[in-house]
Amino acid sequence: MTQFSVAARRLIGAAGLSMCIVSPVSAQEKPFATLDGKPPLVIGHRGLPGLMPEETQASYDMAAALGTDALEEDLHLTKDCVLVARHNPWLSDNTNVAEVAKTNPEVAARKRTVPGKMVKVSWAQTPDNGPAEYLVDLTDPADPKSVLKSLIVDGEDHTNDWSITDFTMAELRSWIAGTTYDARDERPKEFNGKFPIISFQDIIDIAKAKSRETGRVISVYPETKNPTWNNAQAIANGCGAADSHPLEDALIKIIKENGLNTKDAPIFVQSFEPASLKYMHSHGLETKIVQLIDGDGVDFKAGKATYDDITNSRPYDWTVAGDPRWFDVMLTPEGLAEIKTYADGIGPWKLQIVPLKITDWKEKNADGTPYKGSTSESTTQEPTSLLANAHEAGLFVHVFTFRSEKKYLAGDYKGDPTQEYLKFFRLGIDGVFTDFTNAGVIGRIAYLHELGR
Repeated sequence: MTQFSVAARRLIGAAGLSMCIVSPVSAQEKPFATLDGKPPLVIGHRGLPGLMPEETQASYDMAAALGTDALEEDLHLTKDCVLVARHNPWLSDNTNVAEVAKTNPEVAARKRTVPGKMVKVSWAQTPDNGPAEYLVDLTDPADPKSVLKSLIVDGEDHTNDWSITDFTMAELRSWIAGTTYDARDERPKEFNGKFPIISFQDIIDIAKAKSRETGRVISVYPETKNPTWNNAQAIANGCGAADSHPLEDALIKIIKENGLNTKDAPIFVQSFEPASLKYMHSHGLETKIVQLIDGDGVDFKAGKATYDDITNSRPYDWTVAGDPRWFDVMLTPEGLAEIKTYADGIGPWKLQIVPLKITDWKEKNADGTPYKGSTSESTTQEPTSLLANAHEAGLFVHVFTFRSEKKYLAGDYKGDPTQEYLKFFRLGIDGVFTDFTNAGVIGRIAYLHELGR
């Protein structure tokens, strides 16, 4: 039995999964189709949130133990200007804050209840560039601190929730703990509220410790989350002067302090907002930089991603700057060339690489309501040219987000996440963001087996 076989079976046994049937080992090793010719990365998206509360030490520890190459995290600035890891800045859907508020009057009092304010977009309105107005939390333009009263994040209304920017790091650690978020009804609940929120420095320390323990290089993969919103919050909290970039400045500082500010250091810095990445690129950041590319939804009838809302379809810094374009312009050769001027890679949505379509389309459900379809009913289509074009531009491609629940898998994967990983690995994807490191590693083992490695 080969070393590969032993390692694979140990991992599969530990994860409680069965090995899929793959093609036999080739007589000769086949090359990887990745940009650098190396194996694709398995990136622990928020740690291992498929099994543990996301972005907690337990989540990252388990991801490292099961073979992740990188620990991914979303960063915000706390009230006392510390970089903290949490997916959403509103806390009720990814922490136990609502339960804590029942017995902690200090937490209860910090719920934000002031409604946001509608403002008009600053470009000429057309049917193709989205709504004419959007919500903001700058309810008093004459008072920059008014952003601390409402909770409108990138145009999305979260009134009557708690903001991470209203708590110090010490308060978050002592009062509030993480929970599952995506597919929460299908994922383990017994650890919800058991592990505290942690800082970015904590995650760097975990990556360094686990690298030493495992003998593998484990990177960190921070995202400047909602940077336009975070910077307004941070400035109002006294973390920076007017028109400054306290979120990005704090990230550059901590990267330098930890000896990570080189191109070959075990770190990737990502954001959906180009202005955030461009600022860091021009202010001393030397790490690998990744431009994330989002979309709003799926047109299963046409078999393509859709772009039509302010929150997910366009970088929010573009909305604020008066740029009416959608994320899809980044998918063109011209868009990729622009990204190459400040970044090393892209992080697109899976559907921008492999579209999904429902071929047996029906206009209405049996009860007469409009039929919308679902991922599990869809079939994968021929890949787009995005991966090839990105590689041609010299950009690596890390795709998000892989999940093992059936509702997230196209019908032709037949409920087997390994088949989805194989689909993308065979195309030459450079890395995958996954909620299930165990499944991602097993998928990569199957791919290596196909290549005779």
